[in-house]
Amino acid sequence: MSEDQAEETTAKERSATEPQATEPKETAPQEPKQRRQAKGAGKGIVTGVLSAVVILAAAGGVVSAASLLPESSGSRALEIPQADVPAGHALGVCPEPAKLLAGTADGTDAQFSPVSQSAKTLLNAVVLSNTAGTIPGSGITSLGGTPMAEIAKKPTSTPSPVVGPPVLAAGVVSDRPVTTATVTGAEAIGNEQASMAAHLNYTATDGDLRGEAATSCPQPGNDSWLLGASTSLGRSAVLNISNASGTPATANLDLFGAKGQIQAAGARGLLVPPGTTRSINLGGLAPGEAQLAVRLRSSGGPVAATIQQSVLRGLTPGGIEFLAPGTAPSNVQVMSGVDIQDPAAVKALSAKSGFADATPALQIAVPGAADAVVQLRVMGTNGERPLPNGGAVTAKGGSVTTIPLDGVPAGSYTVRATSDVAFVASARVTRGLKAEDAVDFAWSPSAARLGSQHIVAVPREGERFLSFGVPEGRATISLTPVTVDGKVRKTTTSDIAGGTTAMVKVPEKVDDVVVAGYIVSSAGDAAYGALVLGQADRADISVNAIQDAAAGYEKVPVTVGY
Repeated sequence: MSEDQAEETTAKERSATEPQATEPKETAPQEPKQRRQAKGAGKGIVTGVLSAVVILAAAGGVVSAASLLPESSGSRALEIPQADVPAGHALGVCPEPAKLLAGTADGTDAQFSPVSQSAKTLLNAVVLSNTAGTIPGSGITSLGGTPMAEIAKKPTSTPSPVVGPPVLAAGVVSDRPVTTATVTGAEAIGNEQASMAAHLNYTATDGDLRGEAATSCPQPGNDSWLLGASTSLGRSAVLNISNASGTPATANLDLFGAKGQIQAAGARGLLVPPGTTRSINLGGLAPGEAQLAVRLRSSGGPVAATIQQSVLRGLTPGGIEFLAPGTAPSNVQVMSGVDIQDPAAVKALSAKSGFADATPALQIAVPGAADAVVQLRVMGTNGERPLPNGGAVTAKGGSVTTIPLDGVPAGSYTVRATSDVAFVASARVTRGLKAEDAVDFAWSPSAARLGSQHIVAVPREGERFLSFGVPEGRATISLTPVTVDGKVRKTTTSDIAGGTTAMVKVPEKVDDVVVAGYIVSSAGDAAYGALVLGQADRADISVNAIQDAAAGYEKVPVTVGY
């Protein structure tokens, strides 16, 4: 018997011994005999095809059954349906005013005492209308839900967008004194989330918490990173977790220091009831840490978090700031509004005891175990500045690394950091050059790329600048002032070259009306922005990254399964 005949005999024997599929019973009426015969002939053809496939496979052939049979209806590619997502409320949760930490030597839950006679905390908010000029229903409440101020009544109807240029208006709250944590909220309009911003600004000219601290009140979330904390001698860091939702939240903290992740008892299962703030003294969880990063994850209700960071060098105030979350871990992080003083004077100050952290620096936290080789670029108003080692540094995985910005000339800068490993970053800014005088500091968190219609609320008093950085290419920044009377003024544009930083001074008034905020948009290559605040003839400083714009009309894919 030949080899081919043996293979054919084997295939026949296998076909005879394998069970045969049975046809399901027909419930429909009997078909005509000719049609049944045609079907039978079709079955014979299929059986022949399958036998041929078996023979080819046994002989090492490459023809598959799938290539010979019609495609099964179950293998067809189906588009996943898209479902409309109802737009939610826009929220900005502001922390309570800065207070002096007291009575927490052995505990983690912070207690507070009044801070000074001159301290004041002011809230500013701007809510933008839709293109037809309708301002969403909006207002300010305490964190517990007590009404404090109405920004705009809920509209009874939603006019259709007008043909031609948009007709914009705004609801404004300007320099309202507050004594507690607050929530600024705006309802969706036309199934689009409202464009709004809330901003909290603290200033004091006396006491241990002398200086300026400000924050662009963040939107609640369930995962955030905060950098710049310190619990070493003379430093106080208080994490404030606010729950503005109606659902209890359980927060878990991951703490990272210079030597790696810190295992701290009491950092898990922190219950935050609805409408409350829980204040955690980080010195009780991670004492003696000169550089501390916090990852906050919550289940249940979303939460908003800030860190009240303060410094006291002996009897001399060393500054205060609200540390706000930056962008999520990424391979690229950009910080704008990085103001650097005279490098020689900064070096002389940092050499004094207790002033090692009174210097500009970049702080990087790497969540994973792999080290990150980070490439730094520092871009000023006149272009890029060289850094030691070409700006290449290594940040250890699972820890926090602080990189001094030594030798950079005085000026305003944007810092861009890139790596093949995801990381988070923030930049330290300092003010004041005399050890005997009060100094201040700020942290510029990593910012999101600018798009269209970002809202920036600004305080009335002090020095106010908008800082914009364009790492590469070229970008056009559009700035539209909003005044306290709710009018949206004339737009101006600035063309910014790649590798540079542009500083725009915020005027006190436009058309003889006090400025309450700005609408910021960007076109072209990637651009990033920050609000830089200070006080004339004082060392006060605070930097706030420009937040994401409101989410537009969204759809999400929906699947059904188990």
